[in-house]
Amino acid sequence: MKPEEIDLALDWAAAEGWNPGLQDAVPFRAADPEGFLIGRIDTTPVAIISAVRYAETFGFIGFYIVHPDWRGQGHGWAIWQAAMARLAGRTIGLDGVPAQQDNYRRSGFELAYRQVRYQGHGLAQGVSSDPELVDLHQVPPAELAACDRASFPTAREAFLHAWIRQPRTRALGLLDQGRLVGYGVRRACRQGFKIGPLLAATPAGAERLFTALRADVACEEPVFLDIPAGHPAAVALVQRHGWQPVFETARMYAGPAPTLDPARIYGVTSFELG
Repeated sequence: MKPEEIDLALDWAAAEGWNPGLQDAVPFRAADPEGFLIGRIDTTPVAIISAVRYAETFGFIGFYIVHPDWRGQGHGWAIWQAAMARLAGRTIGLDGVPAQQDNYRRSGFELAYRQVRYQGHGLAQGVSSDPELVDLHQVPPAELAACDRASFPTAREAFLHAWIRQPRTRALGLLDQGRLVGYGVRRACRQGFKIGPLLAATPAGAERLFTALRADVACEEPVFLDIPAGHPAAVALVQRHGWQPVFETARMYAGPAPTLDPARIYGVTSFELG
């Protein structure tokens, strides 16, 4: 894709009901400028996919969409093969709807865990005054990268730099004796806001970040959080606040599954880039 065509991918994702962020194109390009593929018939876009190279050992597939007018003609399989070829030799992750799990298994993917999107709302309480919650822009980039790396398969500094600087985004870090022990990001989406990632060393820390990221959002605004369904403390967090499940995906990997600290992950960054 050309840089401006990532906006087309976001429009197609919105049409599928995936509710992408309003400004996701900039951080997505930062992750891998050449990682977004488009298939055309003459000049007409018919299929898209992302195949982002995070490192020599890991990549992620997302945005796998064929335009409704062109489905059932083999274009999806063609662009899928191009994406897999681009990530050859790496462990590849994706978040797919459960109905497609069998198709992904035929390409070598195995289920790692379920993920569920929960919906709640803002609190309209104003900005939190918790002294241990700081603007993430104040945290040294290397410290943020180290905190993130415990919960993501590879380093992704360029992506994080752009992710926390999107317009209408609030990014908070949680400090313990001056050390960053968790962080969360809330960004504006086509509908309401999404929190992601939400990473914390303890359930209490996750609660503080979760509450602060909703505090200045109006009560009528929907807020979403995508959690690993097998993480009891994450499930307890959303259920305690009365949030409801609205969507589900399956995290799958082709190749050895990354070694992460699942207890720290209370919310994934995005279904498109992992």
